[in-house]
Amino acid sequence: MTQTAAMAGEIFQPTEYVNGDLNSGILLLCDHACNAVPPDYGSLGVAPEQFQRHIGYDIGARAVTLELARRLNAPACLTTYSRLLIDPNRGEDDPTLIMRLSDGAVVPGNVTVDGEERAYRINQFHKPYHDLIDRTIDAMMQTSAPPVLVSIHSFTPVWRGLPRPWHATVLWDSDPRAIEPMLTGLRDQGDLVVGDNEPYDGALKNDTMYRHATQRGLAHVLLELRQDLIAEEGGQMEWAGRLEPILLGIAEQTDCRKVTFFKSRNDIT
Repeated sequence: MTQTAAMAGEIFQPTEYVNGDLNSGILLLCDHACNAVPPDYGSLGVAPEQFQRHIGYDIGARAVTLELARRLNAPACLTTYSRLLIDPNRGEDDPTLIMRLSDGAVVPGNVTVDGEERAYRINQFHKPYHDLIDRTIDAMMQTSAPPVLVSIHSFTPVWRGLPRPWHATVLWDSDPRAIEPMLTGLRDQGDLVVGDNEPYDGALKNDTMYRHATQRGLAHVLLELRQDLIAEEGGQMEWAGRLEPILLGIAEQTDCRKVTFFKSRNDIT
């Protein structure tokens, strides 16, 4: 499912929240859930077809997140805007927070962004998402043991002409608590090629996992699913079914449900 820009006159809400059991032990996140742009920004000068690509959003990730939230009765926090507007999975000082050029596509609406506009987008779109995550974590920790954070992303099957062999990959920094059972659970299914910190490295300072999990001592895992496998409803349901028992098992592990600090590889000097 793809998202289109809100109709003129509507109030653009930068976040989507799914109610769930605060005792579920799992908090689902989807940083790049949608490809919408607030009406005030038009199309950012980008052709409509570009928003259907990975540069606009993580194809299939929102649907998998929502189905997992339903199956697990777990709360979920999602964004409602395109990563071309601002990338919620980047730190506020990251030079790639607002992209002027994304995988060959020029973003005219970002070319002249100055400090004032950057601060505005952070306050209006980026910050509300991270505030929502913080509030949800706080609420869950008030009612139960600390939750495991699970962030759902997707990646392209081909990059610069090279096929990517993985069906799913697990990205992480230095905390192995939820990573090891996730890798084992996926590999034990027998029909998957599973990547470990491929095609990206999970150690990204001030990204969502660093900010809300590493800095708070919460067990976490960032999942990347190949987009061609979850672009349609059948694949989305299949992958939610694959992940459901693994996440239920992780939520039951005592060591995953307590605050333990692991120093980020970004912070090792």
